[in-house]
Amino acid sequence: MTSTVLYAAVTGDAIDVAEATSAVDSADCGAVVSFSGVVRNHDGGQAVAALSYSAHPSAQRVIAEVAGRIAAEHDGVRIWVAHRTGPLAIGDPALVAAVASAHRAAAFAACSELVDRIKEEVPVWKEQHFADGSTEWVGIGQ
Repeated sequence: MTSTVLYAAVTGDAIDVAEATSAVDSADCGAVVSFSGVVRNHDGGQAVAALSYSAHPSAQRVIAEVAGRIAAEHDGVRIWVAHRTGPLAIGDPALVAAVASAHRAAAFAACSELVDRIKEEVPVWKEQHFADGSTEWVGIGQ
């Protein structure tokens, strides 16, 4: 079975986990694995009130390239992935990935590698807004 990237985006729109898993689902796939990275209310011992993501203009191209490489390295996977930009509230999905394949091992491996590579390679930066009014940029060294 040929691998397919159904969707790969850096977007300011809300991301729906159910939409991602539904998109990759197929009659020839016995496994659908998803990952949802959500905004948590703490980091490094500090209370987080909200955060915002910014992206370099190349981020869309890079996320598509990363998804394409994962598809090329894992036979028979179906991939959907999106990373948010803009302001997010506690509990909002910031990064959602869904991978389907005939068997669970391939789906888990491809999804895990996809998320790791996106976090390493896609030029997206997070500004955390703490409850005490301070802010911190994360990932700015990319």
